[in-house]
Amino acid sequence: MSEPPATGDRRALRPPTGSLAHGMTVTGVHLRVAVLNELQYRSNFFLQLAQSAFGTASALFVIAVVFDNTTELNGWDRPQLLAAVGVFTIVGGMMRTFVTPAVQQLMEDVHEGTFDFVLTRPADAQLLTGVRRFNVWQLVDVAVGLVIVALAVPGLPAQPSAGDVAAFVALLAVAASIVYCFLLTISCAVFWVVRLPYMDNLFYYITRSAQYPITIYPAWLRVGLTVVVPFGIAVTAPAEAVVSRLTWPTVLAAVGVAIALAVVSRLVWTRAVRHYAGASA
Repeated sequence: MSEPPATGDRRALRPPTGSLAHGMTVTGVHLRVAVLNELQYRSNFFLQLAQSAFGTASALFVIAVVFDNTTELNGWDRPQLLAAVGVFTIVGGMMRTFVTPAVQQLMEDVHEGTFDFVLTRPADAQLLTGVRRFNVWQLVDVAVGLVIVALAVPGLPAQPSAGDVAAFVALLAVAASIVYCFLLTISCAVFWVVRLPYMDNLFYYITRSAQYPITIYPAWLRVGLTVVVPFGIAVTAPAEAVVSRLTWPTVLAAVGVAIALAVVSRLVWTRAVRHYAGASA
């Protein structure tokens, strides 16, 4: 019979590689390091606050111009559209905090040949790619978006119920999954072409396409913002939840897109990593 591990043997107490506990530990460590690094540059908080204020002001200006000439936009009144802008700001903040820095780091690593260091770590390479880099100050956008939603709620025709709030939170998680899987799938092209210039601009314009609910657009564009560029459904689903107009087709569409993208992104990732030829190749 084997001896039990010694108390001082820390390696024996670690969760096995690939387990959920191991993944959470790896994520927590990298998040902690990112927070400590960002706290060295606290002036970035005020720069991000100014940037968020400018972006929000421009969106609110568009809403003000539109509703000076009409009382609703394809069924969305001013408070409802304001709440949708708040949700867009939240989803964009989550993307720029957790997703965009990670995929940018991935592209840099593949271009410089340093992705080898990710592949040799005792953890899933996709997990490490997603948690190695965070932009903590972008959480300001999440806070600003929550404030916008809170300001819009009192003016809504129907106040959100507890079920609406629960659906809102759950669909935000679905939205985060859609954004991550979609951008990761696009970024995997770097394994074949090595350099992807102007990706920052591409991410920006893809995001702006989802600034308003897809239900205000023509049918063909709704399909495009659900299937081709799924940011539309990622923002619309939680926005409809918070304004109490969520329907089961929207829920099923959002969840279906999230599951499909999770499968596709994993398949593309696996194939891309096999194609990788780094510094050690």
